[in-house]
Amino acid sequence: MSARKILILNGHPAENTFTQALCKAYASAAEGAGHIVRMHNLSQLEFDADFGQAGFSGAKRLEPEIETVLSDFEWAEHMVLAFPLWWGGMPGKLKGLFDRILLPGRTFDPRTVTDGLPKPLLAGKSGRVLVASDTPPDLMEQFYANAAHVQVERQIMNFVGIDPVETCHFGALQGSSADERAAWLSTASELGALAA
Repeated sequence: MSARKILILNGHPAENTFTQALCKAYASAAEGAGHIVRMHNLSQLEFDADFGQAGFSGAKRLEPEIETVLSDFEWAEHMVLAFPLWWGGMPGKLKGLFDRILLPGRTFDPRTVTDGLPKPLLAGKSGRVLVASDTPPDLMEQFYANAAHVQVERQIMNFVGIDPVETCHFGALQGSSADERAAWLSTASELGALAA
């Protein structure tokens, strides 16, 4: 397999988390396999997470740090997003990041509409989602129809052209053993080595 350009976004707003460990495991294995990796940690990004208006015209200028994140979205061939499941979805700061950077003209083109959807501008990229949660994967599917997965895969990544997207759900974190966490980190490493 030829080297791929990979962007990893650690979407946990705190440092020293299992989500961060998943990202590091993925990144280390990907780099070891010869892939080119850029990583951003949400905890280190300073920006106004409030989009603050009803339309896209006159949107706030992107802070330099999140302009870099958006540029790396455009640069990457494979996008990895890791986040903790909070109240059935992603943390608010991560949602705010997407509100700010997924902009018309950069990630989608509203002037060209097919079947009610604007033209995606990040087509040709693939995605991997790593979700860390106290909700076990089987309950996530049974009781919540994988709603958080659907939001990220279809309403965010697919919307801007990142397709296919695959999700791994790790949990339940609460009460998990050291062996279970080691196995989950091993899974992240295996995916990183394959750039999958």
